[in-house]
Formats: sequence, C-alpha cells, structure tokens
Amino acid sequence: MDEQKTSYNPKDCSEPTSKKYLAEFVYGATDGAVTTFAIIAGAVGAVLSAKVILILGFANLLADGFSMASSNYLSTKSQRDLDGGRNINHKRPIKTAIATFFSFVIVGFIPLFSFVIAPLNFYIDQNKFVISAILTGVAFLVIGFIKAVITKKGKIHSAIESFLIGGLAAVISFSVGYLLRDLF
Repeated sequence: MDEQKTSYNPKDCSEPTSKKYLAEFVYGATDGAVTTFAIIAGAVGAVLSAKVILILGFANLLADGFSMASSNYLSTKSQRDLDGGRNINHKRPIKTAIATFFSFVIVGFIPLFSFVIAPLNFYIDQNKFVISAILTGVAFLVIGFIKAVITKKGKIHSAIESFLIGGLAAVISFSVGYLLRDLF
C-alpha cells in the first residue's frame, strides 16, 4: 500500500505574517470596501437619506464582516480537516477569521468616513458621496499596491485591477438603486 508522506518543515512556519495572511487581508479589505461602498452607492442612487446610509453601512460592516470571518474560519478549518489534521498552509482558522474581520471592518469603514464626519463640516456634508467615492477609490488602489509589494508583482497593474473591480461593483449598485428608486 502506497502512503503519501507529508513532511513537516519548520521553515514553512517562519513565513512572514505579511505573506501568510495576505489572502485574508486582500479578501476582507476588498470585500469590506466593495460592499460598504456598494450600499452607499445604491442608497445614493435611490435618493435615501444620510441617516439610512449610515444605518445600512454600519449594519453591513459588522454583520457582513462577522459573516465573512465566520466563513473564513469554517473554510480554513474544513481545509485542515480535509488535509487529515495537517494544515499544509500552517494557518490557524481563528487567525484567518480575525485577519478577515479586521481588514473588512477597517477598510470597509473608509467609504462611510465622510458620512460620519459630514455633520461637522458643511463642505463635507454637501460632497459626502463624492468624498466617499474618492476615498474608496484610493483604498482600492492601496489594497492592490500592498498586494503587489508583498507578491513582488506589477504594482500599477495590481492597483488598477483592484480599483476597476471595486469601481464596477459600485457602478452596478448605484445603477440598481437609481433604477429602483421610484418603486416605493
């Protein structure tokens, strides 16, 4: 009977954390920015109030962030179980969940920032959606850039790729909100 041996290499455990949890950071941060800005864009397209946008935005940050972290935990744990208890990637399910949650919430807050501080400044209040769009666009560029620095790939290509993917989600969401604004 042929048994496949999996050797344990302690050097694999010394992989820098920046590389080890890159997938969780990119996944959580991108989805946090995409979903939060998509909610904002859809709500603005539907001409909903800033109060409703804040409620929906914060509900998304916490509920969707928790959902993604839970899914990541279960996925990582399932993969470890599938590998016979040996997690080939040496990732701990709880750490992947935490990395996903915090990257989702921190980067996902960026689109909401201008709506949160809008009552403090008239200019920001009058331009909160445009400011949100700009900040979110910058967040996508930074996520792509960080990914490229860690993976040693094309920085500009990666930044633009992240920006375009996030931008497309925002355009879809705004369009849906705009088209459905008069239904109710």
